[in-house]
Amino acid sequence: MVTTSAAAGRLELDPYQDGCPTRRILDRVGDRWTVLVVGALGERTRRFSELLRQVEGISQKMLTQTLRALERDGLVARTVYPEVPVKVEYRLTEGGRSLLEPLRALEEWSIHHFGEVSRAQAEYDNRQSA
Repeated sequence: MVTTSAAAGRLELDPYQDGCPTRRILDRVGDRWTVLVVGALGERTRRFSELLRQVEGISQKMLTQTLRALERDGLVARTVYPEVPVKVEYRLTEGGRSLLEPLRALEEWSIHHFGEVSRAQAEYDNRQSA
């Protein structure tokens, strides 16, 4: 839901409300491939083939879609060099770099809590099959 505060004359966004445009942003930054591509670009500027090797398991099609969406959202900048063959590089914008800290925190959390989450999943699965 988007409302306009009459007093402040500004938009008030609430991602918990259906239809709030911030949900699209949350969908983007919460996507598995976005997390991994932003993380890979956090290290340095990369070419498409480098990203494809760095982010194991992503298909060319999915990497292309992810990069296009991140570029559209202003999180990734694409630079084309007029060479033969054409050279294309991707880098994080300032907005993309601002995502690194929260995404790294999620990455570290997932590594730190992997064991307990795995145990909880196994216990749940055992209860469901009993």
